[in-house]
Amino acid sequence: MSATPGLTASPLATADLLRSVFRRHAAGVAVITARGDTGPAGFTATSLTSVSTEPPLLSFGIGTGSSSWPTVSEAEYVGVHVLGEHQEELAATFARSGADRFAAPTAWREGPEGVPVLDDVLAWLVCRVVARVPAGDHRVVLAEVLLGDPAGAGHPLLYHQGRYSGLRD
Repeated sequence: MSATPGLTASPLATADLLRSVFRRHAAGVAVITARGDTGPAGFTATSLTSVSTEPPLLSFGIGTGSSSWPTVSEAEYVGVHVLGEHQEELAATFARSGADRFAAPTAWREGPEGVPVLDDVLAWLVCRVVARVPAGDHRVVLAEVLLGDPAGAGHPLLYHQGRYSGLRD
């Protein structure tokens, strides 16, 4: 196999390389929630993906070292919330280690199947977990969409280059 002129590549794929490349990939921001024995848990995710329409399936990744993993690892149902550009602080709260994520000013209610549902989001879903697939130091969670509401107002919150931002016209 010959080298491509002008192309320089790292000889080894590293965690730093992966992070550097994905900082350049703009992603929508979601918060995943679940009900646990000790109360609600949740985290900010940029790995939300539509997987299938028949049946309606989605996926997201979660680190096994995450404070939310013990709850998500046992949860039968999860909430998936697409955040709006007005919710940068909410995204930061759910991304912050050690934060009391469900304390004020976070506005939420107990939704279907006991799943914590966040208020004022662009869209939310309640999903049944169907699989947790090992993937290195993470798990890819596959979940079947049961119900939700896509009718929130506003534009999506994006994550790019280590910062939150909105869409530009």
